[in-house]
Amino acid sequence: MKPEGTNINRKKGAALMIASAFFFTAMQISVNLTADNIPLMEQIFARNITTMAVSIFFIRKNKGSYFGEKKYRSLLAARSIFGFLGLVTMFYSVAHAVQADVATITKLSPFLITIFAAIFLKEKIPKVQIPALILAFSGAAFIANPAFNSNLKPLFAAFLCAIFSSGAYTLLAYFKNKVDGMTVIMHFSTFCIAATIPFMAIQPELIFPFGASEGSFAASLFGFVIPGLFDFSMLLLIGITGAAGQIALTYSYRMAPAGEISVYNYTSIIFAIILGSVLLGDVITWNSAVGAGLVMLAAILVYRFSPSTDETSQKS
Repeated sequence: MKPEGTNINRKKGAALMIASAFFFTAMQISVNLTADNIPLMEQIFARNITTMAVSIFFIRKNKGSYFGEKKYRSLLAARSIFGFLGLVTMFYSVAHAVQADVATITKLSPFLITIFAAIFLKEKIPKVQIPALILAFSGAAFIANPAFNSNLKPLFAAFLCAIFSSGAYTLLAYFKNKVDGMTVIMHFSTFCIAATIPFMAIQPELIFPFGASEGSFAASLFGFVIPGLFDFSMLLLIGITGAAGQIALTYSYRMAPAGEISVYNYTSIIFAIILGSVLLGDVITWNSAVGAGLVMLAAILVYRFSPSTDETSQKS
């Protein structure tokens, strides 16, 4: 299977990033609904097993490569490690800090992606990019309304999550025209599954013979629980939405510059408000509405004032 062409299509990239934000938000709701009953690593396993199955199907169908050319495998491994650590630090911060604080800190990721892409991928930063990122981050902070009164460790973990995710997403952009998208997805999902199995095979009692403190993150890493009907359905949704989100995310970074496309990730906040209201009965407050408006305005600015697809294609 040959890597995708060189034409940049910002419309498709923006649509895929927004779709990714929706699917990952839906996945997060399922994760939260199973957090009390299902160990963390079992959730991550469920998230990636479906993704791996889908990637195997398309790779076999198109006679592609499962793990890419040898010269790219070290960077593929780095992308997988960054992505896996991003998942683990995210779960830790969510479990031990105020959600508003975590949401605000992790939304530093688009800023870091813009910086990493400029340094490592030599991407030029459009004039509208930084103002739009500031506007979108302000909208995110307006919605979350953080107090930053959480413990330092989980807040630091949230910051690490932003760094790990930014590194992983920058590498996704690097792989375009070098490694097929499904190969990248296959590598990541396989790594996550291999990394979670040892944790699932060890029961917490073996690691903590005298018991762990209630709600201990370390204890939540270990063990496997046979899910009931509800939890099984939620794990299935985690797998489906996680796979859809991962595929959309991977291909979005192949359609447009990483720094530019990352701003659309802020739409996940809007989806969180809508899905939270519809599925969980959350009340939409005035600051949520204003913050969502700022995020939408930032996305419109980037879409409207970034160089057009045709112009970029002609220059390339």
